[in-house]
Amino acid sequence: MNDAAGTIQSSQEQTKLVPYLSPLAVWALSVGTAIGWGSLVVTSTSYLSQAGPLGSVLGLLIGFAMMLMVAHHYHVLANRYPSTGGLYNYIKHIFGYDRAFLAAWFLFLTYIAIFWANATSIPLFARYFLKGVFRVGYLYTLFGYDVYLGEAIATLVAIIAVAALCIRSKRATANIMVALVLLFTIGITLVFIVGMAGFGSSGNTMEPAFLPDKSAVRQVMHIAFISPWAFIGFESVSHSAAEYHFEHRNIFRVLVMALVVTTALYLFIIILSTSAYPAGCNSWLDYITNLDQYEGIEGLPTFFAAHYYFGDAGVYVLMASLMALVITSLIGNLRALSRLCYAVAQDGILPERYAELNERQVPARTILLIVLISLPIPFVGRAAIGWIVDTTTIGATIIYGFASVAVLKIALDEGDRLNRVLGWICMVILVAFLAFLFLPSVFGVNIIETETYVLMTVWAILGLIFFHRVIQKDHARRFGKAIIVWVALLAFIVIMGLTLAERVNELRESVVIEDIVSYMEGTADPETLAIPPRTFMEVQQQNLTKADRLSVMIVAGLFGMGLFVLLFNYSSMRMWEEKATKERDHARTVAFTDPLTGVKSKAAYAESEKTYEAQIKDGTIQDFGIVVCDVNGLKHVNDTLGHKAGDDYIRSACNLLCEFFKHSPVFRVGGDEFVVLLQGRDFDARGEIMDATNAQIEQNLAEGKVVISLGLAEYDRDNDQTFYEVFKRADGLMYERKMQLKSMGAITRE
Repeated sequence: MNDAAGTIQSSQEQTKLVPYLSPLAVWALSVGTAIGWGSLVVTSTSYLSQAGPLGSVLGLLIGFAMMLMVAHHYHVLANRYPSTGGLYNYIKHIFGYDRAFLAAWFLFLTYIAIFWANATSIPLFARYFLKGVFRVGYLYTLFGYDVYLGEAIATLVAIIAVAALCIRSKRATANIMVALVLLFTIGITLVFIVGMAGFGSSGNTMEPAFLPDKSAVRQVMHIAFISPWAFIGFESVSHSAAEYHFEHRNIFRVLVMALVVTTALYLFIIILSTSAYPAGCNSWLDYITNLDQYEGIEGLPTFFAAHYYFGDAGVYVLMASLMALVITSLIGNLRALSRLCYAVAQDGILPERYAELNERQVPARTILLIVLISLPIPFVGRAAIGWIVDTTTIGATIIYGFASVAVLKIALDEGDRLNRVLGWICMVILVAFLAFLFLPSVFGVNIIETETYVLMTVWAILGLIFFHRVIQKDHARRFGKAIIVWVALLAFIVIMGLTLAERVNELRESVVIEDIVSYMEGTADPETLAIPPRTFMEVQQQNLTKADRLSVMIVAGLFGMGLFVLLFNYSSMRMWEEKATKERDHARTVAFTDPLTGVKSKAAYAESEKTYEAQIKDGTIQDFGIVVCDVNGLKHVNDTLGHKAGDDYIRSACNLLCEFFKHSPVFRVGGDEFVVLLQGRDFDARGEIMDATNAQIEQNLAEGKVVISLGLAEYDRDNDQTFYEVFKRADGLMYERKMQLKSMGAITRE
């Protein structure tokens, strides 16, 4: 793998991705990432079991309309911020680094879940179509799924092979994507056309159009609510924006064409799956309801229909299409993940080495990082991956919600009515989607597995922990400025915990109800039936109480854990802020202090000048004076006695000024030049102080000590429009005094 990565060049030599992707390649990447194993194998049955053929079709069309708005959002964002990183890049520019971290965190989870799901589908492909050729070396059963060494190795080989391909040649990868997407698009379409041509004479029917025991509207909306899962990944091409070899304004058309093809393929699969069913089944509903009783091709409705109408040729076409779907999904999601990691590494979320490209201008190290993270997955079991796939529904909704909010912010700032309307519509719909997913009891429908809520909670807690690490290593202080990350993740943890607790209660209540029914009907085991009714009911009540306590413990535990991490992060942020403040104060002190004399520096004088200038302009300044000072004879001292003596001479001059101007700042603005800004008591007693200072200087002249020329000018509110006008008068008076002292025998610079 190290050889495959190629030589990583330094960031100075190679830090930019090079444009090479054509519109056709971007279209193929979009379609190939959006549609994978589940599209051909799972989609038809999962949709049909929830809404029937017509409900599934209408729900998907609503989802398609929704995705058109999302595509428009990405078009707007990609044209404004055409760089690597997709949504992370957009949110960073619009809302800052903290919210961008949130977007990246859920982007990564969503894409890698799809990547893992498709990688672990390869053993399933072998089980269905290759007689389980890799099903050797039984290891263990995990979550009800048998894990075999041969299947795990096959999955690892597939992951490594795709990674090597993406690392070694980006152009070949793009060409392969185009070829494979065309293959499965043509293949599925061909089988659908043949199937529909033979449907009329088959004697089969697609009735009922909806499930008979549910509201048709509710069925349609159910499919619409989960539709983000069907399309997630089509927008992943935004992460490769820096590699487009065409104008970014054309991206909307590319995305629309990708959505059209993706939606059409989904519809073909759903319709095809209801058009044929085995002998003995009265309808597609009878077939789908009892699908677990069938094996092989008959256990896959789409493949059964292909065989029914097209024979073995139809099965082979769909087999090739399915393998193409898996490969394109692996390539597309790996590319999206690698570009996302490359972008966040440039901002310090990941180590700097992941922001480098290899000699082929590919972020090879980020690809290898993703492979490393994925190595344990083949040994986890497909059932666990199935729970992770549920996260894509939640992740897609969050991701598209971020895009809607970003476009809405731009529209509100610029007064763009169209984008404002689309942003509001899309955001409201996505909020409803999240409510549907997070609050299943309100809608009476549970579409997310209970384990998924655990995974999402763990991911949110890991996000808090990882964000703490980011803050610690963020020397540029770009992260941790907004508490939104902690609040959002903590709220997410609480909501997930509440939903999880509710599901635990529901499961326990179902068990209690079943026990009561079996007890009342006399079908329970003899030991249970021997328990007196009152005692039995007390036991059931205790079981419910235990479930309630467990729910409270789950919510309290998750909230406490999240709150602990949040407070720990906050404490770290405050520590870093205090450290940064001290560093800034120290740097300011160093910059604003003259190292030779210890008085204020030229930089401090420039800062004060700006302040006075602004106060003069605003009319808020009161009386002040400027004393311009020049040390006489410094050049003579340097030439005759050396620069060390010259430095001592400057310090003596500075001490003299500080002795007389005790309540005003003294600035060293040049080698032998000082400025005093008279204020307070010094300004009030300016005449006496100037007389005393000049008297001391004349005495120093007689004694051969340090001599300074001073000129004082006072701010005239009626005539002075700028700070410089006051300074200019003081500077002129200083030169007059210099000439006077010269006539008295003082040595000047001349």
